[in-house]
Amino acid sequence: MDSACLLLHLRGELDGFRACLDGDLSVSVEHCGEWTLYDLAEHLGSSNLWAAAAVTERRGDHKPPPAPRDPAELTRWFDEASETLLKVLDTDPATEAWTFHPPHTVGFWQRRRTLEALVHRWDAEHALGTTRPLDPELAGEGVAEVFDTLAPRQVARGRVHPPRSALRLEATDTGTSWTYGPGTPVATLAAPAEQLLLLLWGRMPRTSGIFDWTGDRRAGLATLADTPTP
Repeated sequence: MDSACLLLHLRGELDGFRACLDGDLSVSVEHCGEWTLYDLAEHLGSSNLWAAAAVTERRGDHKPPPAPRDPAELTRWFDEASETLLKVLDTDPATEAWTFHPPHTVGFWQRRRTLEALVHRWDAEHALGTTRPLDPELAGEGVAEVFDTLAPRQVARGRVHPPRSALRLEATDTGTSWTYGPGTPVATLAAPAEQLLLLLWGRMPRTSGIFDWTGDRRAGLATLADTPTP
């Protein structure tokens, strides 16, 4: 997915999240520990500013100030953070930037921030009971990112164990497939790209009936035993 397409999706996902801020900010966000919607908004807005600083200042230790508590001020703050990020990322994706994983370019953040916004837009809408579908191609990009960026980082930091065997995932709506783990896949897991992404991000149970398994299902589930996302 090219940078222009990612930036278009990024604006759309941030707008979708921002619309949720008109709802109950005290509502719990099911898959984010003890966070409320306010906490999730502060996380997404602050991490957008952190990523912007990673590009403009080429460092990863920027600490944005806390988000305002007043709902109207929070919305303005989130809008400003979104526009700051979008402006910074609207440049050549090959431009050098600080990142926590290769490539060390703006293109990394164009992809990472879009996919972060995608998952958290779903979180916010899910919390409010207004969930909309994920774009299949963008969800597939998210699955790819889990395997080429997030899982390797989790393993390198000792947060999860490396998989002992390979699992093949197939997106039934886009025809795309991915393999995670060493060697020949011991099992195949098929579902629409949206459900595969939500599974990898711990938003869906591995035992859901929407997933179609072939091969050694037990070994495939073992490959996914450690959630490969932060």
